[in-house]
Amino acid sequence: MTSTTSIQWQLVARPHGEPTPDDVARVEVTLPELGDGEVRVTNEFLSVDPYMRGRMNDVKSYVPPFALGETMTGGAVGRVVESRSDDLPVGTVVLHEQGWRDVAQGGAATFRAVQPVDGVPLSAYLGVLGLTGLTAYVGLTEIAGIREGDVVFVSGAAGAVGTMVGQIARLKGASRVIGSAGSAEKVELLTSKYGFDAAFNYKDGDVSELLAEAAPDGIDLYFDNVGGDHLSAALASFRTGGRAALCGSIANYNSTGAPVGITGLTNMVTRGLTMKGFTLGDYRHLAPAFQAEMGPWLSAGDVVYDETVVDGIDSAFEAFTGLMRGDNVGKMVVAVS
Repeated sequence: MTSTTSIQWQLVARPHGEPTPDDVARVEVTLPELGDGEVRVTNEFLSVDPYMRGRMNDVKSYVPPFALGETMTGGAVGRVVESRSDDLPVGTVVLHEQGWRDVAQGGAATFRAVQPVDGVPLSAYLGVLGLTGLTAYVGLTEIAGIREGDVVFVSGAAGAVGTMVGQIARLKGASRVIGSAGSAEKVELLTSKYGFDAAFNYKDGDVSELLAEAAPDGIDLYFDNVGGDHLSAALASFRTGGRAALCGSIANYNSTGAPVGITGLTNMVTRGLTMKGFTLGDYRHLAPAFQAEMGPWLSAGDVVYDETVVDGIDSAFEAFTGLMRGDNVGKMVVAVS
């Protein structure tokens, strides 16, 4: 018999600004015996993501806030270790949303079986093969409608989604791909590994000026992970008919004051621009099309990826706060054991 104790992370206070260890608690929960149709899963990797910061606030959003005193949730991948379901026998690798814990259990319908790929770690199902890669794909193709020859700008380009956006944009025919990141090391990585034509450190000066230097003829498509001054810079740089996919606004997530104001909105009218925000829940039907393209791209080496792996369930909150500071390159995951 496997242990019936699960180490879990709960939210115990609403953060004010950057979350602190006082806002969370590590607890040990005794799990009940399995019921009919249920499975128990030992998680191997957990995902930490920027959207989780929003769920720590008690505000209406596209997903409900985390409840105080209850275990937080998020993407995870693991293996079935006990089963009372014919659909998911012991040993099956599954994806699910019971992150922030080392052992998960529940009805089999809440877990999705996946087939491991030779040479690819299971953590990839939380990133390049999972919601991260799909987010980049949806934003470029469905939201912003990438076109052959587009000049594309990606903010937060060294993060999990951003690195995928740049590579998919190139594969979809972009003529030039530009990224912003928060360190010289990340900037170098974007151009040397991920195929960006140009990149800049947004800490080096005014973002509008830095973007103008990297894209002297303007941009056609902007994939926004940051908001704030990056969105203002894109609005100033857009050519006529430019399109923006608004995916995130990490610049404001830990803000305790008024959000950073956006300038240049009159360009929406004078240049015929389009901006559209999205959350992935409305576009999961595009997953088969994404997987049909991403699988061959990975196999051929046309798409590469990085992961920042933090070891141990006890380090989950540390991994999350590191993500919010930009300590990661590529997808940030927690290796549970």
